[in-house]
Amino acid sequence: MDPIDLPHLDRQISACHLCPLSEGRTLAVPGCGPAPADIMLVGEAPGKEEDLTGKPFVGRAGRLLDGALVQAGLERSKVFITSVIKCRPPQNRKPKKKEIDRCRPYLQSQIEILHPNVICLMGNTAALAVLGRQGIANLRGRILEDRYLVTFHPAAVLRNRNLMNDFVSDLKMLNTGSSRLV
Repeated sequence: MDPIDLPHLDRQISACHLCPLSEGRTLAVPGCGPAPADIMLVGEAPGKEEDLTGKPFVGRAGRLLDGALVQAGLERSKVFITSVIKCRPPQNRKPKKKEIDRCRPYLQSQIEILHPNVICLMGNTAALAVLGRQGIANLRGRILEDRYLVTFHPAAVLRNRNLMNDFVSDLKMLNTGSSRLV
C-alpha cells in the first residue's frame, strides 16, 4: 500500500474488503482532520453513529472527547482523529487481532502522510496496535518513544467519570507535546 495522499488513502479505506467487517458496515470511517497534523488521536473502532456518518467520534464518546479537548485548550479542527480499525465491529465488540492486523497498514499510512509530532493512543487497543504494549495504568500520562501519549479511551471515561480529570490532563500534554516534539 503506497498512497499518494490522504484523499487517495481515504478512498482505499472506503473500498476495503480485507476482512469480514466490511460486509456489515454502512460506511468505513477513515478519520478526519488537517493534513499535515501536529496532533493525531487514535481510538479503537467506529461505533454505531460513526458507521452511519463515516466520521470518527461523533457519538456519546465523541461528545465527551469534544468537551475534553476544549478543557485541554485544543481545537478539534486542528487535530486528526482516527481509529485503529476503520469499520464497526458487530455490537461494538473489541476488534479481533486479525481485524487489527488487516487495518494496521492504513493507520501506518495515515501516520506517514500526516507526520504528526505527537500521537495520542486512546485506550488499550490503540496502545497494543501501535506500540505492542497495553496497560493504561502503567502507560498513561507520559510521552513514550518521544512521540506517543497513551491515555484513556473516551468510552472508558463515560463509564467512569472519575477518570475525566486525568483524561483532560493527558490531553493538555498534547498542547505542549506537539510543539516540542520533532
